[in-house]
Amino acid sequence: MKSVLKSVMTAILMAVCFAFALSGTPSQAQTTVTPMVVYHFDDAKSQGLKGLRSIRNQLDTVPATKLAIVAHADGVDMFMEGATDAASKIAYAPLIADLKSRGVDIYVCELTLMGRDLSPDQFILEADFTRSGVVKLTELQQVGGYAYIKP
Repeated sequence: MKSVLKSVMTAILMAVCFAFALSGTPSQAQTTVTPMVVYHFDDAKSQGLKGLRSIRNQLDTVPATKLAIVAHADGVDMFMEGATDAASKIAYAPLIADLKSRGVDIYVCELTLMGRDLSPDQFILEADFTRSGVVKLTELQQVGGYAYIKP
């Protein structure tokens, strides 16, 4: 009787172990989390082209990434009509339009516009506006759970 009971218990234990093995490790069983990243631009001249390329590379590598751009201070310059990279003369607008078509949210600081006497109609259509760039960065990071990158 002991050997029959031992065999039954062994079979049950093996079945349970097999079931766990099929279900994968706990990390494999969890749902995939969508990465969320905000890119912070405050100097178009030093950050513009490399930052836009980094965003494109991130989307090419992980297309499901939820991305946002927040620009203030001199970072807003790259979102103005006709803006180009100073060194290469590459126009920013087509690169930004491509990112926007891929779901990237773009926020330009209205306080910067007021401080520099700029108007929203001087900016490309892809630009959306937020009252304060630094407040938007804070909201996206603390409330939205976005990771922060400053190219």
